[in-house]
Amino acid sequence: MKKTLLSCLGFLFCSLAFAQEYDFRKPQNYGNWKKVALGNPDDFYKTEEAKRIADNVLLYQLTTGGWPKNIFMAKELTAEEKAKVISQKGDVDEGTIDNNATTTEIQFLAKVYREHKDPRYARAALDGIDYLLEAQYDNGGWPQCYPRTKGYVTQIQYNDNSNVNVLKFVRDIYEDRDLYSFVPEDKVERLKTAFDKGIDCILKTQVKQNGKLTVWCAQYDHITLQPAQARAYELISLSGQESDNIVLLLMSLKNPSQEIIDAVEAAVEWFDKVKIENITIEQFTNEEGQKDRRIVSCNDCPPTWARFYDIDDNRPFISDRDGIKRYELSDYSNISHERRNGYKWYNNDGLAVFKKYKKWEKEVKGK
Repeated sequence: MKKTLLSCLGFLFCSLAFAQEYDFRKPQNYGNWKKVALGNPDDFYKTEEAKRIADNVLLYQLTTGGWPKNIFMAKELTAEEKAKVISQKGDVDEGTIDNNATTTEIQFLAKVYREHKDPRYARAALDGIDYLLEAQYDNGGWPQCYPRTKGYVTQIQYNDNSNVNVLKFVRDIYEDRDLYSFVPEDKVERLKTAFDKGIDCILKTQVKQNGKLTVWCAQYDHITLQPAQARAYELISLSGQESDNIVLLLMSLKNPSQEIIDAVEAAVEWFDKVKIENITIEQFTNEEGQKDRRIVSCNDCPPTWARFYDIDDNRPFISDRDGIKRYELSDYSNISHERRNGYKWYNNDGLAVFKKYKKWEKEVKGK
């Protein structure tokens, strides 16, 4: 009895904390949607509130089976808002894997279905999985948006980890048969094939310099598999931002082939070669009272990696909406305030690669 009472009180506490953190009557920051969808205790998905949100997710699903991005789907919708959402279900060009769209919605519906067994949630999740399978190119890559046929969104997108996120999600489906018990075995087999094709695409798109493997560009032409430009400031380059998660994914594979081992070894070597030492990015308030960023020198600070490196000689660069490369670190102050603060030009994510590599090397190579 005491144990049951404590369990009930714990569930009530989680529910109250959740309600206090999120006011569903008004829009929230888009980034909070993933936190709501996937970051709650398991007990939350048993609630009527979770069902209400799941019904919203069904409304936002496009006729293709995919979902649009940057929408706080937990918001309590008025009748007029619901009608507008329903009227836009045919805007199929809005379907995307960018910013964790589609995969987040499927995962959320799976969690709610496990608790409530509402067949609508399973059916919508399966439609979403079919969308992902259909969107995958024959070469194994995924575009940012599907079924669009024009623009940079048709490129194979490693940018913002889009393809890596889909691949990890696809693997989760066939490895977590408890959460995804509603996925039939024939579809599970298709997902395994899709995963293998995705890994093959990654291996085929690893850039070589003078015949030597390095890392990856942020996006590729979906036909030629050659590095491609996206937006004006997203120039053809080697990516110190996206490549780290690609390497981590490759290191997570069981019984890696020699081709995968070679890809990892080359990428880790590249990360070590191009690291930038003795600088860090500092946030400050500028003379106009705006939040801003600048590069400052530092001692005993972790290494930094640029988001973009020249594809031929590994020189780090930044750019603005004018599409001009700026190679000198001091040029960080010579791009617009909007691009300086609206884009992550430098990161420390390569540290995770080195940390994982030490363990991976022992497991795979016995060192």
